[in-house]
Order: sequence, then structure tokens, then C-alpha cells
Amino acid sequence: MSHEPRKHPELTEEQERVLQTFREELLEEGHDWILLRFLRAPKIMIKNCVEWRRTAQGVGIDELYRRLDPYDFPERDEVFKHWPIWYHKRGWPINVHSLGGIDTTALYQVITPVRFWESILSAAEGAMREILAGSSYAAGRPIDDIFVIVDLKDFGLGKFWQMKSLIQDSFQISQDYFPETMGLLVIINAPYTFSVIWNVVRSWLAKETQDKVRLFGADYEPFLLEHIDAANLPASLGGTCTCDDAGGCQFSNVGPWMEDRKERREAWLRGERSRPGLGLEDREKGKEKLIDSAPVSPVSPIHHVPHSISANEY
Repeated sequence: MSHEPRKHPELTEEQERVLQTFREELLEEGHDWILLRFLRAPKIMIKNCVEWRRTAQGVGIDELYRRLDPYDFPERDEVFKHWPIWYHKRGWPINVHSLGGIDTTALYQVITPVRFWESILSAAEGAMREILAGSSYAAGRPIDDIFVIVDLKDFGLGKFWQMKSLIQDSFQISQDYFPETMGLLVIINAPYTFSVIWNVVRSWLAKETQDKVRLFGADYEPFLLEHIDAANLPASLGGTCTCDDAGGCQFSNVGPWMEDRKERREAWLRGERSRPGLGLEDREKGKEKLIDSAPVSPVSPIHHVPHSISANEY
């Protein structure tokens, strides 16, 4: 019996199967821009990414995403009290990390370290599958990266050394397996000890990632409002949004990706949808009401930042 030559003989048959499934899922929804990020990313090897997706946490990232919903797991509210990381609003999606509010001792009393790490991986997968997909769908054009804000208020060397390994692992996963998803990394309320912290963190980052870092002390509001509409920026960061009806911006996870999300996810788990996020099948059902006419920059505006200091110049 003859067999057709394999397209990727350097991969195992199982790796090639995972790669084919990954490709079909993306192309089915027309997300060429997700595939293109691997071409832009530095030193990315698709073979390593495919292998990681197949083996992550012993079950693979697809199965992990089924088992652990990053936006609705039992410990989520308690976890967010001790490790505030959240997404927000329409347009260019915002991802906020309030590192000064982190308390790993209290955190690991409400969730195990392994499960917390799994929630981080699941959230990273969700950014690709739902946050960027939903933002693009709502805007009517590709939005392929995220505006990351890291708030270092009340964050010092003691907390940094306490969570150093977790921060390093998170950066590594993001760069290797979710490349080019960070459009801009804005560090605000940087303490006087930041130079020590940055000297450590910089060694973990690719040159391309370092170039996206912008550093501020307490004078960050004009820069944020230059790139994010005030209505989409939490009041705590200089905007006007409070999400009072959802218990505050930190817990709301408000954004187009949340529209009918519970129903979509359940249908996906039952095999009735190809993907959990918004996609072409939703357009076919006439959900054009999600199209957002607000201006959104499809390209990360990192080359003209007159009010910021590049972390590479720090």
C-alpha cells in the first residue's frame, strides 16, 4: 500500500496531526493574522510550539482550555484579590497587571501553585481564541495584539524576588508560544528600585519585546489616554470607566468577547461550534450589531511615544 509523502518529515506523526488541526482551526475562522505572527516573531520554531500545545501540563493546551475556563473558574474571585490581572473593554484590548496588589502567600491558600499556573496558561490561550478574535470581530478588522499595562504601585524588590520565577516563566511562555500578542507594554508607577528589577527582567526578553516597553512614574495618564479612549480606560488608570454594575473593572472582564460567551462556550464543549470565540459562524447568524465604528489602530503605535521613556534607555 502506497502512502503520500509527509509534508513535514522532521515532525512526528502526532506533531504533524496537531499542526494540521491548529492550522484548520485558524483558517476556518479566517485568522491568517494569527498565523502571520509566527512569521514576525523572533527565532520561533513551529515544531516546538506544536509540541508544547500537544503536551502542556500533561494534557495539551486544547484539553486544558476545555477543563479550565480562564474567565469562570471556582477560585477566580479569590485569586483576583491576591493576583489582579484582567482584560478590559473594546477597541485595542487592555490587559492590566496590578503587581503591587499581589500576595502569593494568600494566593496559594485559595489555589494550588499548579492550578494557578494552569489558569495563566488558559488565560494566554483565551487571549488568542477569544480576546483578540472578539475584538477583531467587533471592530470589523484584525486586531492582533494587546495593550499591556503593568502597575507597579506598592511593588518593591521584596515582592519581585518572591514572584521572580513566575514572572520569568510567564514571559517565556508568551514569547515562545504566543508570539507577538503584546503590542505595547506600559509600566506605570515605577519605583526607584526599578533599575534593579529591569536589569534582571531585561535578560529574559527578546530584543523585539524590549523595544515595546515604555516606562513611567506617576505621569502616565496622558500617554494612556493618547492610545486608549477614556471610556475604555478604568478610572483607576485615568479613564472614566468604573464598571459599577459588574463589581468594578477588575472583575468585569467587560469586552465584546463576553457577548453570549457562556452559551458559545457550552456549545463549543458539546461539539456544536468549532471555536469558543466569536467568528464567521456568528456573522452568519446575523450578529452584525457587534461591529464597532470606534477608531482602532491595527498597528501598535510604538514608534511615536513623545511622553514616554524607553526601558532600554533606563
